[in-house]
Amino acid sequence: MEPGVDSIVNTVLSKVGSGDIILMHNNAPDTPEALKTIIPELKKKGFQIVPLSDLVYKDNYYIESYSGRQVSNDN
Repeated sequence: MEPGVDSIVNTVLSKVGSGDIILMHNNAPDTPEALKTIIPELKKKGFQIVPLSDLVYKDNYYIESYSGRQVSNDN
């Protein structure tokens, strides 16, 4: 599926919220061009671009296979 640059940009910017992780497929032909708009716009809105590894709890947590949620081993 190749929705086009404008569609990708509009979809991401209209749906993104605090704490969201945006998945961009690196083999999609329009991704690099869309990111040229998306990243500056997100930064203007106060979002930070960080590696996924910064968002994943590393100690005393596991990830549920069915939901992808991080859950404390203490629960």
